[in-house]
Amino acid sequence: MAPAWAHGADAAGSGPPRPSAPARHPHQGPFRSDAGEDVVYLQDGEATVEGLRFWGSPWQPAYNDWAFNLPRGAALASKWAAIPEGLDVLITHGPPAGFGDRSSVGGRGGCTDLRERVLAVRPRLHLFGHIHDDGGLWREGDTCFANVTTWECERAPTVLQLDARGVTEVSIPPARR
Repeated sequence: MAPAWAHGADAAGSGPPRPSAPARHPHQGPFRSDAGEDVVYLQDGEATVEGLRFWGSPWQPAYNDWAFNLPRGAALASKWAAIPEGLDVLITHGPPAGFGDRSSVGGRGGCTDLRERVLAVRPRLHLFGHIHDDGGLWREGDTCFANVTTWECERAPTVLQLDARGVTEVSIPPARR
């Protein structure tokens, strides 16, 4: 299986298609043509790239007036229930509870229902952002969790290699604390 790279700063460069879930704004149509044909927009959907199976979702627990907000509980749990088993890479905007979700404004902002689903379907790699203070990498069971936020370019990109052997850390910048 050919390696795939997850790089927080390069969503639409050269090379094979790169799945992405929107960070804040739902763009289809013009976004696709502006970003180029090698970008695959994932909104509760999947794509296979170089033999790796990706699935992406933009939903998050309600936060200010951002796009893709849903209340915690049944509404979000129903979105997460659509995440299939057998994924190589899961991409969500926000973190699951307990991984990369510590906020400088206090407490944790991750979603418990997302955590439950991720632990049930066990993707090899779960990429997310949203909580800018807690970038980094964690492992639990068969899944590697990575908060790949770049804090508006204040934090260097996270670079990982995913191949048949698993997820290899190439560059994991420290969290901002």
